[in-house]
Amino acid sequence: MQVRKLLPFFVQGIMIGLVIGFIFYFFAMPSATRQPPVVEIKESRHATVVSTDGPASYANAVEIAAPSVVNIHTTKLVGGRKHPLFNDPAFRRFFDDQQQIPNQRRDNSLGSGVIISEQGYILTNNHVIAGADEIQVALTDGRQAAAQVVGSDPETDVAVLKITLANLPSITFGQSDVLRVGDVVLAIGNPFGVGQTVTQGIVSATERSHLGISTFENFIQTDAAINPGNSGGALINAAGELVGINTAIYSRSGGSQGVGFAIPASLVKSVMKQILEFGHAVRGWLGIEIQTISLALAESFGLSETRGIIIAGVMPKGPADHAGLKTGDIILQINDQAITDGTDALNHIAQTAPGNKIQLSGIRQGQPLTITATTSSRPLPESHTAPR
Repeated sequence: MQVRKLLPFFVQGIMIGLVIGFIFYFFAMPSATRQPPVVEIKESRHATVVSTDGPASYANAVEIAAPSVVNIHTTKLVGGRKHPLFNDPAFRRFFDDQQQIPNQRRDNSLGSGVIISEQGYILTNNHVIAGADEIQVALTDGRQAAAQVVGSDPETDVAVLKITLANLPSITFGQSDVLRVGDVVLAIGNPFGVGQTVTQGIVSATERSHLGISTFENFIQTDAAINPGNSGGALINAAGELVGINTAIYSRSGGSQGVGFAIPASLVKSVMKQILEFGHAVRGWLGIEIQTISLALAESFGLSETRGIIIAGVMPKGPADHAGLKTGDIILQINDQAITDGTDALNHIAQTAPGNKIQLSGIRQGQPLTITATTSSRPLPESHTAPR
């Protein structure tokens, strides 16, 4: 009987001993005898973190493309006015033909361009040559030539020039639509007028828009250094092929901060073909003012999401007016494709060639709406540079 009474005390003593032994083992024993926890990690088997897929040098790509990239020097006559009798034939003989106009000065600027054919056609930015009275092109081999404007498109900031020289090196177009973020690209141009310069970087993003640079935006963003004077130059891939035309930088200092933008070669090629055929870009137009659906507008119209556009105005006797579109109509789809905002709608309309039908679907006064309109040709912007 006494044994049974002592048994609980005996078991309790054993448990206390085990606890004391456990504590002594983990805290009093030397650390060298402890077993560390097992943690599984993934470790590279390569000696370095540098990929062996890319070349150690891009000299071959530069050697292929650089001869096609040219420096563009423009001159613009600013200020001053001719005497009112200067153009009168009866009085012209009293004036020296070389007489300078009082207070007139010459503004010079620099840019870049890319020879795209042996016939002498050159791609550049519209803002490089806009308003220029003289355009001079300098090749890497030392030759120079006066350039004529074939046509331009301010709404994508593309211009086509032409020079007359023999044996011109032309660049090869690459596939800009397959560019991926992280792809290596090189920018070639004439920054600050120091001469042809190559900078290297990667594609930081594609299809950048809403930047306020041009009307129709679909930019390649890159951290390859792009500086003043680089505009109109080539953005090439590691094979030396043209994938973009360098256009703009985002900068608070005026210099490169790793955020540059280039027009994709696919867009440039499309605009170039239209300029060569018509002298300007040809786009669809409906004659409407549009406003993106904001949160406030969505709530006031009882919409479940903030996408689409509202028609803010309709041009009398324009294509939209003839089709029956009205101010206040909400458009959510164009040709059965959902519209996100005003820029998206503008692109859909512009890409519909003049004379073709376009279907607009949405809501009018709470009721479903579907209208089919026939696009007209988009009017040329005032800043359009005519051929000369």
